[in-house]
Amino acid sequence: MAKVIYYVASSLDGYIATEDNKLDWLLGFGFESFQDHYDRFMAGVGAIIMGAETYEWIRAEQPDAWDYGVLPCLVLTHRELVAPAETGVSFVQGNVEPILELAMALAGGRSVWVVGGGNVAAQFADAGLLDELWITYMPVALGRGRPLLPVAAPTGRMHLIGTTQFNGGAAELRFAAG
Repeated sequence: MAKVIYYVASSLDGYIATEDNKLDWLLGFGFESFQDHYDRFMAGVGAIIMGAETYEWIRAEQPDAWDYGVLPCLVLTHRELVAPAETGVSFVQGNVEPILELAMALAGGRSVWVVGGGNVAAQFADAGLLDELWITYMPVALGRGRPLLPVAAPTGRMHLIGTTQFNGGAAELRFAAG
C-alpha cells in the first residue's frame, strides 16, 4: 500500500542540518552501513517531494549528477529553478494537498518520499498527510540547526512500528501517524 513517508536523518537533539545547511556532521558517518537499508526503502518509492533548499543543496553538492534518475521529483518552490536534463524533476507551488495528489498519481501505487527539509515535512504533518516517519538518529548533538519537524501545533500521537540499529551507533525509529 502506498504511503507518504518522511525519511530523514537527525542529530540526537532533533536537527537535520546545521544553521547554515551543512551536513558534515552526518556525512562523516559514511554510507556503507546504511546502503542496503536505503536501497530497500528506495525500491518502494514511486515519487519524491522536496523543498527548494534541499534541492539546491543536492545540486550544489553534485552539480553534474542526479541520484534519483527519472523518478518523479516535485520540488516545492516559488523561485525559478532549473531541472537537470532527462530527470523526473518538476517544480510546484501551492497547498500541499494537491501537490500530494499529483505525487501519488505519479508514484504509480508506490510510496511518496517527503525528503525535506523539516519545514516541508512539517507542512505535510500539519495537514495530516504523513503516514509514517522514518528517522535515523545519529549519535551526535548539534546544539542548534534546522529542526527535524517544526510543526505549527502538536501532532496526534504516533506509534512506534519498527527499529533498525546500524553500525556506528545510529538507530532508525519508524513511527506511524495516528
